[in-house]
Amino acid sequence: MNPIIELEKRYSAHNYHPLPVVLTRGEGVYLWDTEGNRYMDMMSAYSAVGHGHANPRLIHALVGQAQRLTLTSRAFYTDRLGPLLEYVCELSGQDRALPMNTGTEAVETALKAARKWAYQVKGVPAGQAEILACEGNFHGRTIAIVGLSSEAQYQQGFGPFPSGLKCIPYNDLEALEAAITPRTAAFLVEPIQGEGGIIIPGRGYLQSCAEICRRHDVLLICDEVQTGLGRTGKVLACQHEGVQPDGLILGKALGGGLLPISLFLAREEVMDVFRPGDHGSTFGGNPLACAVALEALKILVEEQLSERSAELGDYFLRQLRQLRSSLIREVRGQGLFIGIEINPRWTKARAVCEALMKNGLLSKETHEVVVRLAPPLIITQKQIDWALECIIQTFQDLEEKLQPSEASS
Repeated sequence: MNPIIELEKRYSAHNYHPLPVVLTRGEGVYLWDTEGNRYMDMMSAYSAVGHGHANPRLIHALVGQAQRLTLTSRAFYTDRLGPLLEYVCELSGQDRALPMNTGTEAVETALKAARKWAYQVKGVPAGQAEILACEGNFHGRTIAIVGLSSEAQYQQGFGPFPSGLKCIPYNDLEALEAAITPRTAAFLVEPIQGEGGIIIPGRGYLQSCAEICRRHDVLLICDEVQTGLGRTGKVLACQHEGVQPDGLILGKALGGGLLPISLFLAREEVMDVFRPGDHGSTFGGNPLACAVALEALKILVEEQLSERSAELGDYFLRQLRQLRSSLIREVRGQGLFIGIEINPRWTKARAVCEALMKNGLLSKETHEVVVRLAPPLIITQKQIDWALECIIQTFQDLEEKLQPSEASS
């Protein structure tokens, strides 16, 4: 075993199961391991590296700000936070934003805002507010958020969980309508379920969710930590249906693949429930992360990364759907957010990812049956063509080696 892998296994908690490759450098859409082998990154750190590795504009912003000011806490104003919040609010159509660090922190912020809004504005009796989410969701791993999960492993051994959290089937408008009560504060939903396996709801689903929530005075909160900032071919995935949610959660790509930064954005009525001392974070809104995030948003707009994602994602999907392999059940996606569902009678997605890695392409499985393809948005068609050749060859090789009877059920 590689000594670096041994070192991590010896001293790290075993809460991840990485592919057996040790990466040491990245540039653009490529990564290199400690032995000098080059790989194409089709994972983008779960969509966090949308701008590509070591993006020169982002590195310049990072270094320049690091030499000026990195952290003061929110005990003081800085000259970096305000400009970021102005830009992102205008870009998203939201009124205000609250900065945090990770996506899961932004989700927690949204839950707190929704509950306090329910008590102060909607008039829900104290301690009775309910939050709805969908089966198959992934909103993070804090105690409250895994309490909203339908994945058994995420909950096992971590209870009890907070009350007032309810899960309903995804892509089921009747279930949403039936679950809402006078105590319902918010419906938290991913426009596309990423960790769930790149699950895309029916056309018009999100728009109908918005109409139902509006009719019942329930906040619609869209978790766009993975789908936001160009990943699906729009700046926000909810824009595919012209939906303006009451609350919006951003993270991952907001930090340009360099630093963790997240935001909960909402309309004024929702954000006004917060008072000094209600919520905060020592590192949330730090000037270093804000400088990088503002540059990341400007790159997204100026270099038309959302439009590139739409065009190249459509091309990538069309080519992938022409593949004929017994190992493939379905190819689905939107923009450069693509999943290949593997036929479990033949093999598991992990084995496919390991085979792709040996051929120079890095991805990661989800729920044992889906291979994710989410490259940096700066990828070119020529690079996608190389990825297609690699994927085709990998599936051909696997199909020659495997038989349905060999695969686990």
